[in-house]
Amino acid sequence: MSVIDKSSVGSSASAEVRFTILPDRMPPIPTEKMTDAQRKAAAELCAGPRGKVEGPYWTIIRSPGYMEHIQKVGAYFRYFCSLDRRINEMAALMTARSWTQQFVWDVHINQALAAGLAPSTTNAIAEGRRPTAMAEDEEILHDFVTELLTNKSVSDPTYSRAVSKFEESGVIEILGIVGYYTTLAMMMNVSRTPLLDKGPLPLRPTPELLR
Repeated sequence: MSVIDKSSVGSSASAEVRFTILPDRMPPIPTEKMTDAQRKAAAELCAGPRGKVEGPYWTIIRSPGYMEHIQKVGAYFRYFCSLDRRINEMAALMTARSWTQQFVWDVHINQALAAGLAPSTTNAIAEGRRPTAMAEDEEILHDFVTELLTNKSVSDPTYSRAVSKFEESGVIEILGIVGYYTTLAMMMNVSRTPLLDKGPLPLRPTPELLR
């Protein structure tokens, strides 16, 4: 997690933005210091497709009962969701951009590219712009998620286009993806979860954040 040093932001589009990395408020808990409930929740997560506790789940393990349930939701969207992986990852990236959630973006950008999302599309999302030359399903998803995040609902035309393309089940899964990664974003932005490799933060602030 970070704070923005606005003194380094000039009027030039190429201006550098410096970040100050703040300390992790909820770092990993050594096994010997976990409660029995935390050890049980950690063991259950490690037995699933993730194989280990990392990232947001070091924050969430502070409430092990909650972790037992939400990690199953996350596993569904990451490993079993019926949506095309490209669409799934695009929704995750758009949610990460909305919250400037560096960890989610850092984890999902390569997965999105591997799933076939164009670099020009991911770059535009990162910069807070509407991508050009999107596939039809990407355009419908972009309009739906943008309207949802901006207006907290969607209009009838936007809803109808989404249902026509993804069916009602797909619309529910899109909403679930946005909701899940919004939850993670809130938790990690508050707990200041660092990137897995402790590398530079991938997202610059959007123009709105620099005003």
